[in-house]
Amino acid sequence: MSRIGIIGGSGLYKIDGLQVIRQVKIKTPFGSPSDKFTIGRLEGKEVVFLPRHGVGHRIPPSQINYRANIFAMKKLGVTRVISVTACGSLREELKPLDFVVVDQFVDRTSHARQMTFFDSGIVSHIVFSHPVCPQLSKNLYTCGKDLGLSMHPAGTYINMEGPQFSTLAESKLYRSWGMDVIGMTNLAEARLCREAEICYATMACITDYDCWHPDHASVTLEMVIGNLAKNVDNAKKIICKVIKELPDKHTCQCGQALKFAIVTDRKLIPAKTKKDLAIIIGKYIK
Repeated sequence: MSRIGIIGGSGLYKIDGLQVIRQVKIKTPFGSPSDKFTIGRLEGKEVVFLPRHGVGHRIPPSQINYRANIFAMKKLGVTRVISVTACGSLREELKPLDFVVVDQFVDRTSHARQMTFFDSGIVSHIVFSHPVCPQLSKNLYTCGKDLGLSMHPAGTYINMEGPQFSTLAESKLYRSWGMDVIGMTNLAEARLCREAEICYATMACITDYDCWHPDHASVTLEMVIGNLAKNVDNAKKIICKVIKELPDKHTCQCGQALKFAIVTDRKLIPAKTKKDLAIIIGKYIK
């Protein structure tokens, strides 16, 4: 069983055209996920959808149970995850309503969120120099371009803690570092998907310029919400096209991320940890 996972961000709480098969609650060793998972068919393929903030946007970024979300995706047979996220732009040329297929991340969180499955008697060091799946990312970019949308094939996402937005000084600092977009959620997902050997790609939907922009004062909440709604509609179009055209065969190495990453002596890994992580590490722990 191989399914495609979709994680919806701000404004994306359901997928139009999804033929719902069932909704399920998933128990994980890491607690409860953000919400029920919707399993259905889209463009002839099985997909699993989850709103990361919960339906109605109840959960702030630092309190999302990222480990439970990604573990549950793995448990449901997901091998690829498309993440949709609203973000602010740190570059003049990255305009509101544009899409950035993020290829790099920088962490500015305070580590209130848990970003690894390997913290209970087992150590793993995954390679993370290229944190997203190149195949899935290319498919997102190509499908968006084919739809005539303003797409950018790469960009660095700085992951801030939130829930507050940046100060002006912070925004200027991030620009001086060469950051492209700013958000609050996607780095944890990327790290955990790599540990779970799930392909991951981020489609960052720009709603506004961050506060560095000289015209930022003229941006109203109404404008941001309006841009968010337009972005969500276009993101759904991209998702449908990607799922329809995505080849079954994987040409990436995401599915082998743990092959040489687990460094703990197998005899010393606690039995409970082996049991809890069986769906992730089982093929490597005999």
